[in-house]
Amino acid sequence: MKTLILALTYTVTAHASEIRNILFIVSDDLKASVLGCYGDTVVRTPNIDKLASRGMVFEHAYCQAVWCAPSRASFMAGQYTPRQDAIGMGEFFREQDIFSARVGKIYHMRVPGDTVAGTDGADHPDDWDVKINAQGLEAHTPGLYALLNTDIETTEMQGRQSTGTKHRMFVTVKSDDTSGADQPDYKAASSAIALLNKHKDKPFFLALGFVRPHYPSVAPKQYFDHYPLEQIKLPKLLPADLNDVPKEGRTGNHGLKNGISHHIENQKKMWQGYYATVEFMDVQLGRVLDELDRLGLRESTAIVFTSDHGYHLGEKELWEKYNLHEEVSRVPLIISAPGYPPGRSTSCVELIDIYPTVTTLAGLPAPSHTDGYSLTPILKDPTHALRAAAYSYYAKGHALRSENSSLLSFPSGDCLYDMRKDPHQFYNLATNPEYRPQLESMQRKLQEKLTTLSPPPIEKRKK
Repeated sequence: MKTLILALTYTVTAHASEIRNILFIVSDDLKASVLGCYGDTVVRTPNIDKLASRGMVFEHAYCQAVWCAPSRASFMAGQYTPRQDAIGMGEFFREQDIFSARVGKIYHMRVPGDTVAGTDGADHPDDWDVKINAQGLEAHTPGLYALLNTDIETTEMQGRQSTGTKHRMFVTVKSDDTSGADQPDYKAASSAIALLNKHKDKPFFLALGFVRPHYPSVAPKQYFDHYPLEQIKLPKLLPADLNDVPKEGRTGNHGLKNGISHHIENQKKMWQGYYATVEFMDVQLGRVLDELDRLGLRESTAIVFTSDHGYHLGEKELWEKYNLHEEVSRVPLIISAPGYPPGRSTSCVELIDIYPTVTTLAGLPAPSHTDGYSLTPILKDPTHALRAAAYSYYAKGHALRSENSSLLSFPSGDCLYDMRKDPHQFYNLATNPEYRPQLESMQRKLQEKLTTLSPPPIEKRKK
């Protein structure tokens, strides 16, 4: 573990009191590894990459819950498991007489369900002075519809998989509307721009939630064209890769069960749809950031960009989320704050750290109820460490990720991965005598963490 003593090697040229505004941007189901600033060479994310060049990129940021509803509730409360004393992030700003607004999905909303209906989902009204939902037709957007696990393509509107249907996560739609103006993320960006103009003269906390790249993969057709199938390489697979994982850790949507494993070309089309929607979301983010610059607000606004969790796109033959492997637990986290230098940090951080970070940046008293740490020391010095490892959970499983090791712990056994040699977590080293000291060290750290927590919630997955 790095030293916890702050090395004053970076000069901060602005004080937190000069940051008047917070722009908090949350993408949906976005894995860190798919972004250009995190090393992907195929995707087009110029706006996120530009934001990264002006901010701190956290290489080892992890969600606490690996599915939507509890993850969002956790980071909005700044607690591993939101307790009765929790005051939501937006409500905290309202209590300081700072305008607080939500556009799009921040707390959990069903996608596509609440997106189609334009409903609030599991929102917390006390967090907001203004809330705006962004509707869209989703799978019923006019255009070429595909259900890729059953190898269906059609322009017909009838029979499309949508809210509550079994295979909705394998839907792509190449929208006929090339402007994208009918899409929820376009509408969310437009509403955010309107709010920036209306409230630019006083401090604000604006939470902007995009729904892409969450399924269905809907975007104007030209975005799909940017990713020819012949340029897409599928993840490396090992035979029986999950055999050395305890039964509780094999959770997720397996390709052999849902059928997508039988359609290699369609697996590439899943990646194509994911890339297309990531790029479309990036374009909408760019519209908002450009307006922030045009209004002269960049020098008084701290920007946070993240996602609720990552996503499987065929790694280990798994799709979606709902397990503790790296593709799901690791998330992008970029913080661009006036006066703080850009950089990259390999220190382990958690999404619950966002709450105390933005309040500190805004010069507000630290909220006493949060479990996280303010990341401002790392914004000053990327080598600074606040914790030895980051914690995530799912059902009966727990994960602990240090800079070099990953421990997945379940009632029937553990997995240990050497992330320097095996970043894709192919080889479980828990029974390897050479790694016994490392295993025991990680197990002790996990037990220390668990003694400080209330039991994490075990929720049934809601369709």
